[in-house]
Amino acid sequence: MNSSILAAIFLLSLLSFAVESRKLDHKDNKSSTNGTRWAVLIAGSNGYRNYRHQADVCHAYQVLKSRGLKDENIIVFMYDDIAFHKENPRPGTIINKPNGADVYHGVPKDYTGENVTAGNFLAVILGNKTALTGGSGKVVNGGPNDHIFIFYSGHGAPGFIGMPSSGVLYAKDLIDVLQKKYEAKAYEKMVIYVDSCESGSMFEGLLPKTWNIYVMTASKASEDSWATYCPHQHPSPPAEYDICLGDLFSVSWLEDSEQHDLQKETLEQQYQVVRKRTRFSDKSAGSHVMRYGNVMGIQNDSVSTYFGPNPRNFVFTTQTSFSLPSEIKVLYQRDADVNYLQHKFNKAHKGSNEKTKAQKQLNEEISKRQREDFNIQQISTILFGFKNGQNIVQYVRHVGQPLVDNWGCFKMLMGVYEEHCGSLSTYRKKYARAMTNMCNSGINKEKMIMTLAQVCKPN
Repeated sequence: MNSSILAAIFLLSLLSFAVESRKLDHKDNKSSTNGTRWAVLIAGSNGYRNYRHQADVCHAYQVLKSRGLKDENIIVFMYDDIAFHKENPRPGTIINKPNGADVYHGVPKDYTGENVTAGNFLAVILGNKTALTGGSGKVVNGGPNDHIFIFYSGHGAPGFIGMPSSGVLYAKDLIDVLQKKYEAKAYEKMVIYVDSCESGSMFEGLLPKTWNIYVMTASKASEDSWATYCPHQHPSPPAEYDICLGDLFSVSWLEDSEQHDLQKETLEQQYQVVRKRTRFSDKSAGSHVMRYGNVMGIQNDSVSTYFGPNPRNFVFTTQTSFSLPSEIKVLYQRDADVNYLQHKFNKAHKGSNEKTKAQKQLNEEISKRQREDFNIQQISTILFGFKNGQNIVQYVRHVGQPLVDNWGCFKMLMGVYEEHCGSLSTYRKKYARAMTNMCNSGINKEKMIMTLAQVCKPN
C-alpha cells in the first residue's frame, strides 16, 4: 500500500473521530451547562380580570424551581395584587388550571407593584443594578457560559408588550438591550417565550440569527393570542371563579414541561407539542406559534439546558398522569374582560345590587369599545379617505419585515394619541398597527395633532 493511500486513510480516520466527538459534545451540551442557568419571568398586567398572566408566571416559577433552578437565579416580575384580592375565592392561592395546585406559594417577590416596569426589566437583563428603581435588586449577572430563559405573559399589540406600571415595552427597545447583552458576551445562549397578542411583532425582521437567541411566540406578528380555562368553557374553572385561569400558549408549554423528561425532550419537540395544541385546541380559534432568531442552531438543545437538570426531583408536584388534551376551548385575549363582566352579570341574582352594578360595568365596557372603534375609523378617514383609511388600519407588511421603519415616529404617534384620546385600553392596543402604517405613510406630528383635536374632543 503506497504512502498516499495510507495518508488518505489516516485523514479519514481523523475526520471520523472529529465528527463523533462533535456528536458526543453536542449530546452532552444538550442536557448540561458549565455556566449558570438564569430565568426572568414577567407578568405584564395587573387587576383581577388579568388573573391568568400572574398565574402563568407563578406556574413557570414552580416548574423551574422543581427542575433545580435556585431562587437566586430566578427573577420574578408580578404586580402581586391577585392572590389576596377580595374577589379571589381562595385567598392566598393562585391556580393555573381547573382543580390545579396552588402555584403562588414560595414565589419570590422581586419586582412587584409599581416596580414592574419596562425600565427595571431591561436593567435586570443587562445586569445593570444602578438603573433599577426599586425591587429586590436581583439582576442577571450573566457570563459567557450562562444560559438565560425569559418568559413574558401579558397583553401585547403590534410593536410592543404591556407593563402594568410603565405603559409598554417597545420591540426596538428590547432588541437594543438584547444586542448590548450579546455584544457584552454575557451569555452563551438565550431562550425567550412570549405570550401576548401580536407577540411575533416583537421580533419579526428585528432579531438576527447571529445573536444565539431562540424565541418562541404565542402568535404571528398580525395575530391574536388566546386565554383558556375560562368560565362556561371546557374544561372550566371551579364555579366560584369568574375569570380565565391561564393562557393557551403558556399552559401548553408549562403542562408539557411537567410531563416529560426534559433532558430527553428538545426545544424542537416542545415547540411541536405547543404549536399543535395552540393552533388546533379549538376548531374555531387558535394562533400560529412562531419562532425567531437562531432557531436551527438551538432547537436541538434539550429543554433542561434552560429549565434545569432534575426531571424527576420535584419540589412542586401536580397531577401529571393525564395526557395533554388535544382540544380545549379558548377565548380571544381581548375579550377576556367582557367575558369576565358578562359572567359576573349572569351569576348575580335578579334585582340585586350586584346585578345592577355588573350590568353598568358591562355596558360601560361595550360603550368604551364602540367609541374607540369609531375614533380610529374617523382618524384614518380624515387622514387618508374612507377606503384608504380602512386599508391603513388593516394593512400587514410582508413576513420578515419589521412593522415600522421609524420607531421614533411610532412612539411619537402613540404618545400624541394617548395625550388627546386617553391611554390605550387592552382592547384599543390592537390599533397600534394603524399608527405604524401612518408612520410608514409619512404622517407627521403636526398633521396627527390636528386630526386628533378634531376627533378626540374633551367631553
